[in-house]
This record gives sequence, structure tokens and C-alpha cells, in this order.
Amino acid sequence: MSHVIAIAGKGGVGKTTLSGMLIQRMCQTGKAPILAVDADANSNLNEVLGVDVDMTLGDVREQIERAEVSKENPIPSGMSKADYAEIMFQRCLNEDDDFDLLVMGRTQGKGCYCYVNGLLQAQMQKLLPGYKYMVVDNEAGMEHISRGILPKVDTLILVSDCSRRGVQAAGRIAELAKDCNLNPKTMGLIVNRAPGGKLNSGTLEEIEKQGLTLLGVVPHDDQVYEYDCEGKPTVELPDSSPVRVALDEIIDRLDL
Repeated sequence: MSHVIAIAGKGGVGKTTLSGMLIQRMCQTGKAPILAVDADANSNLNEVLGVDVDMTLGDVREQIERAEVSKENPIPSGMSKADYAEIMFQRCLNEDDDFDLLVMGRTQGKGCYCYVNGLLQAQMQKLLPGYKYMVVDNEAGMEHISRGILPKVDTLILVSDCSRRGVQAAGRIAELAKDCNLNPKTMGLIVNRAPGGKLNSGTLEEIEKQGLTLLGVVPHDDQVYEYDCEGKPTVELPDSSPVRVALDEIIDRLDL
């Protein structure tokens, strides 16, 4: 049985950075093969991992829509729409040495993401049996949990910054997971970007109030910001990075 790890939290707390470094650590410790899923319409997990992405599920959706309304039909003559979509879905799977990456992407222009969410759900269900682990970097908020897009969740990692609002958002996601009967074997909170790697009493009080299990604390590190500004993959941080050291310790304690 594949083990599904979902990372969730409010926007801007560093979910994608932590997701990428979690994937890297798991590969280093022999947890491959891993299916990494960027389930955020505003996708950038590939940048954290240093992987080029040629096509997303959102791109496939747009091609299929053009085939229905445009004179420039991208589907070859004699090929069904379903067969074309299947070929394109395979192109969406970006293969690396120890992990493969599937990117949801976004639709162009106006419209909701329901169709792309449906594509994502179907592809995850289909691909999951071929991997030991699936790591899903969720969009900000709770939509993928509330809509049941994830096939299952064995480990739910909630991410927050040091703010009370971030912790409260994590608490709401934890409650939603219970309401949706996800029943993860492990569910806990990682607090990211903590000054000096320490939490003040107010943050600790809110964590206790929300009934969350604290998995660990990741310190603020300007080097993460510098890597992002320079377009360097965060997974290339040196072994001495306090962010890497803290995350590696947390991940090892999870005993995945």
C-alpha cells in the first residue's frame, strides 16, 4: 500500500519549500519511488526541486477545450479525445531519478478549477499504486480536503508561520480532516520561519488551544530567501543550513 503524505496550511507559510525538502530527504533515505504532486494552481514545487516542467494538467485541459471550439484542433485526425488526453497525461509526468512530479497547473483566463481538480484526482488515483509514497503539496486553504480530491491521507503535515492566524488556519484544517473522516495515522504541525528557532508564549498558547501536536520548529534563515531571489532550487541548500538540519530531524522522527 502506498503511503500518502499531504502538506497543508494557509498561504505564504512555506509549504512548498518544506514539501520539496521533505521529498529530497526521503529520497536520500531510500524511500523511493515517490510521486510528488504539486496540487496548487499557482505551482512552483518544480522550482524548489530544480525540475523543468513542460506540461501540466491545466495545459491538457486547455488543449482539449481548444479542440472543441477552435478550428486549429490539436488532436490528430482519427484519434479520440480520450486517447489524446491519455497521451498528454503521460507527458505531464516529469521523471527524475528517485521521484516523479505531477503538476496540476492552472487554466487560462476566467473559469473555475473544477475540471482540473477532477483531472488531478483521477490521475492520482491511477498513479498511486505504482509508488511507495505520494507527497502532495496542497494549495492554500482546505479545498482539496473538503472536496475529497486526495485519494487518502496517511500523514497530514500542517504548516504555519509563528502567527496566531497561521496556527488557527492549521487548526481549522485539522478539524476539517476529522469531519471528512480522513483519519491520518499521523497529523501534526510544523512551525516555519521561527526567529532563532524558538516559539514565543503566544504561539505556544495558540497551538495548545487548537489541540495540535507540534512536530517541530524550523528557524528563519535568510539563505532560503536569497536562494529564491537568485532562482536557485531550495533543495540545494548546504547541509549546514539550519533549515535543512531542523527539517531533517523532524522528518526522521516521523518514521515514514
